[in-house]
Amino acid sequence: MNNKRELHRDVKRGKLAGVCAGLAVHFGWELWLVRIIFVSGMLLTGVSFFLVAYVIAWVILEKKPNQEALNQHRRHRNDKVQQSEQAQDGRNTGYAEELRDNKVEVKSRVWQAGEPPLTAFNDIERSFDNLENRLRKMESYVTSSEFQLNREFNKL
Repeated sequence: MNNKRELHRDVKRGKLAGVCAGLAVHFGWELWLVRIIFVSGMLLTGVSFFLVAYVIAWVILEKKPNQEALNQHRRHRNDKVQQSEQAQDGRNTGYAEELRDNKVEVKSRVWQAGEPPLTAFNDIERSFDNLENRLRKMESYVTSSEFQLNREFNKL
């Protein structure tokens, strides 16, 4: 995890102003947990303190920068599935390089942000299956007579 995170409002993931979503990203917690803590605090200690704190955070905190939102969107699991489908179709030629640069954050506790271990394992397994299929296609081409014929023509 990144040790130096700035506190921003995450309007895209937030319900009202994105304060709870920004706190969840800052502390590396799940969004649902921060919302439960906020609502529980409102109900148990009085609505006024937490409501005032939320409004103050809404005014003080800046919106999350676009680049950060794009990076988070790229890391999203659905994007990985689309990349693996593109790799199967042969449209994505730099897939191995993207996989090398792709870092998976696995959560070890329920309240931490990141992918559950089983989901991360399935994503990694799917990526290796796609790479294995590409390797098989390359091996079948290299051992084919078409490759031998093209090689002989290139020698001329």
